[in-house]
Amino acid sequence: MPPADAASELRARIARDPIVPREIAAFLDGLPSPDRTLAVRSLGRSEQRRLYRAVDGFLPLRLADLVPPGSADLETVRHFGRNTLPAFTLFEKRFCRPRGADARKPGELWGFNFQPLSFATGPGYFVAREVPSRPEVWVDYTEVPGGHPEGWPEVRRNEVGLSRFVYGHMIDTLRRVSEHVTIGSAARKGRELGSWFVLARQA
Repeated sequence: MPPADAASELRARIARDPIVPREIAAFLDGLPSPDRTLAVRSLGRSEQRRLYRAVDGFLPLRLADLVPPGSADLETVRHFGRNTLPAFTLFEKRFCRPRGADARKPGELWGFNFQPLSFATGPGYFVAREVPSRPEVWVDYTEVPGGHPEGWPEVRRNEVGLSRFVYGHMIDTLRRVSEHVTIGSAARKGRELGSWFVLARQA
């Protein structure tokens, strides 16, 4: 299937009422990685909002789904994303597992956001943890990692400079769509912002 057709098919499946999450998951799992990324990055605000709601409770998301157990400690795992903000629409979240963590059940992951204006907004560092009460993951910008892999930017807090307007006091909630795809919603100080983002993990 040509990449453009895969993107159109994904959007058509999300437009159905009701959405059938298991069919969307199977469709995404069957795409080659580059086509899956292009399809996911074609989703606009309405599709992301509908998909986020539709996959609530569908598949559990654990930290090992974001950084697979086969990855080495401090190895960068890239997640290619699109958000619903007016700027920085295409971006990446880059995750790693801290050194010495249990590969199958780490207590946390470290990560940052990569986009063209990172030099101005800051890298947007975060710590990711599993939600205690739900099978989801929090991406917490109010906490920053205790270290980083070689090649990552220096760790900066998100409450200083321009970073505070983009990442300050933010916690994202991530839900699983398929083996490689997750979708998130952003909240600041506990208030949902009506802003979503979708990610496709490198494969």
